[in-house]
Parts: sequence; C-alpha cells; structure tokens
Amino acid sequence: MVQSIINFLKSTGYFNVTPQQLVMLLIAFTLMYLAIVKKYEPLLLVPISFGMMLANIPVAGLMEPGGFLYWIYQGVKLGVFPPLIFLGVGAMTDFGPLIAYPKSLLLGAAAQLGIFITFLGATLLGFNVKEAASIGIIGGADGPTAIFLTSKLAPHLLGAVAVAAYSYMALVPVIQPPIMRLLTTKKERTVVMEQLRPVSKTEKIIFPIIVTVLASFLVPPATALIGCLMLGNLFRECGVVDRLSKTAQNELINIVTIFIGLTVGATASAENFLRIETIEILILGMVAFAGGTAGGVLFGKLMYVLSGGKVNPLIGSAGVSAVPMAARVSQKVAQEEMPGNFILMHAMGPNVAGVIGSAIVAGVLLSLYSG
Repeated sequence: MVQSIINFLKSTGYFNVTPQQLVMLLIAFTLMYLAIVKKYEPLLLVPISFGMMLANIPVAGLMEPGGFLYWIYQGVKLGVFPPLIFLGVGAMTDFGPLIAYPKSLLLGAAAQLGIFITFLGATLLGFNVKEAASIGIIGGADGPTAIFLTSKLAPHLLGAVAVAAYSYMALVPVIQPPIMRLLTTKKERTVVMEQLRPVSKTEKIIFPIIVTVLASFLVPPATALIGCLMLGNLFRECGVVDRLSKTAQNELINIVTIFIGLTVGATASAENFLRIETIEILILGMVAFAGGTAGGVLFGKLMYVLSGGKVNPLIGSAGVSAVPMAARVSQKVAQEEMPGNFILMHAMGPNVAGVIGSAIVAGVLLSLYSG
C-alpha cells in the first residue's frame, strides 16, 4: 500500500516538474494576464498562452505522438489551418479602398521592408536561411502567414515566432506612432486627402478573381494563402452565398483560431523556448515591425512629393498588415495633429494590401528555401 502511494506520487507532475517548466508556466501566466487584463490580441494570446501552459505540464505528453494536441497540431504542420484563417479574413475584408486607390498597393509592398531587413539581421546572428526567413516574416505583421511559413521552414521556432508576431501585433499602437512622427513633418501629417471614389459591385467581385490568378501565377507557393483569402472575399462580395460568408466570418474562423492558437502555444515547451535564440527572435521581431513601419512611411513621403503634397505619408505605416489596427493608428496620429482629418479609409488601402504583400513574400521565401 505504501509503495503504491509512493509510485503514485512519483507519477505526478509535482514530482517531475523542472525549473525550466516552472519558468515556462510563469511566461504562460504572464501572456494570459496581457491577453485578458490588458486585452493584447486576446483572441490569439488566450489560446496560445493556455497551450503553452498545457505543453509544460510534466508527464502529460499532450504534444507527443498520439497525444491529444499532437493530432490537432497536424493542421498547423501540414499547412491547413493558416489558409482557413485567411478564408475568414477574406470574408471580413473590404478591398474597396484598395480598388479605389490602387497606388496604395505600393505602400503595402514597401511596408514589407522589415521582412528583408530582419532576414539579413537573422543571418548575421547565425541563423540559417530557413530560420532567418521564418523570423523575418514577423515583419509582415500577419500571424497566420508567420505560422504558415515557419511551420514549413523552421517548425522548431514556431512557438517563439508566433508569440513574437502576435505580441508585437498587439503593440502596434505603441510601436508605430513614435516612428511615424520621427520620419514625417507636421505639414506632412496634416495633409487632407481627397475622398475616395465609389467602387462598383462588379469591381469588388472581379477583384478577388484577378488577384488570385495574377498572384498565384507569379508565386505558386502562396496560392493556398492568396486563394483562400480571395475566396473568402468573393463569398462576401458576390451576394449569393451569404450562409458561406457568415460561416467563414464566424464559426469557421473561430474554431480554427482555437485550434491554431492552442497547438502553436503547445510547441513552446521549455526545451524549445528557453534558449538564447528566443531572445534574439523577440529582438529581431521588434526590428521587423519597426522596419516595416519605416518602409511604409518613407514610401508614403515619396508619394507625398510625387503627388505634389496630396498623399499623407501616415497611411504608409498601415501597410504592415495588422488589419484594421494599423489603419486605426494612422487615423489616430493624423487626428492628433489636426482634429477632423479623416484618413482611415485611405489607410485601409495599404492595410489590406499588406495582407496580400506578406502572403506573396511568404510564397517567395518558401519557393527559395523550401528545398
């Protein structure tokens, strides 16, 4: 009887826990606090932090072959969940501002500068090209894209990359404004832009079809992301599949968000997360966001000059893709300079362009380094 009790106690997590696992549990609790109390990206950080907690419970083995989370994680590993997230995002996205002002696509492209700066920085720190590509994509400010690329190129970095990507996305209102003010003058920040032209229903229906064909032919590895994004948008705009559109916007994206957050968090076990590389990834992630913001704003300044002062450079910062938060930050900074200046719809153009741009860059990196 005594031996049975001893054997039971030895099988408990209390007996088998390591100091490293305790540290990871503390990190998980901190992320839960930020998500629930501070409301930093709660839809993702709550399941991610809970998955991190579950992964670091001793002896549970949820991520080991045959474990509960192991099977759900296959949706991440096989690249199924991120495109499904994009399907929901597409169904919730209005590409009208981008269609009305196609030049904003250039701002979305310029804001991907942070990806390439960080890619180079990561290689200089000793990461191989696959790892560097996975770290660099944090600069796209698009969580599903970061997860999609990292799961294929460097799955051992998935936990750190996901935590960095979503944490910095939540901090966009903190990170971006100082950079925006540093790189622009008051005169530039107070530019009032002309109202966007109305976009017809036909344009909105044709747009996702054309983008899918053009982008997929250019970068075939990005087809899953671009295709699902645009299929969701077609559901929204065509007007004949309301049930599918509502399902993609609600039930589907919510279910997949739970699965992807929980299992991505569960990859952050103590042995994978508590390494010097994690700190380097967090630092590089900050560089990626700052570089993307700077790239968009600087290109916005160029458009300001070329347009004769008709473009407010602040809309360039929205090209980092964090929809719609980055566009709202552009609007907030503009109104602080001149109350009543409404640039939100103009900022939404580069904002949604950034979603397309980050997916295309991910496809390029995948085609270059997946071999």
